Amino acid sequence: MPTVWIPAPLRDLSGGRVTVEVAGSTVRQVIESLEAVCPGMKARLCDGERLKPGVRVAVDGVVAPLGMLQPVSAESEVTFVQAVSGGGV
Repeated sequence: MPTVWIPAPLRDLSGGRVTVEVAGSTVRQVIESLEAVCPGMKARLCDGERLKPGVRVAVDGVVAPLGMLQPVSAESEVTFVQAVSGGGV
């Protein structure tokens, strides 16, 4: 099963776990499976059926150009990256 790396701001939904293994052969399926294990995760990552603006997903270390449709293998590592806003100096 793919391994999902949970970013620190979302670990309140994963019970503090850094990684979670879930089923799925696309990013969309991984998110649906992740939602079943970590309720509330989909709402934090998605806006309807799309990733929220500012959320990127990487599969095996490469930013997924297909977003939710990106294929995922059983050995894949999936990482969600949320944009960090900052201020000026």
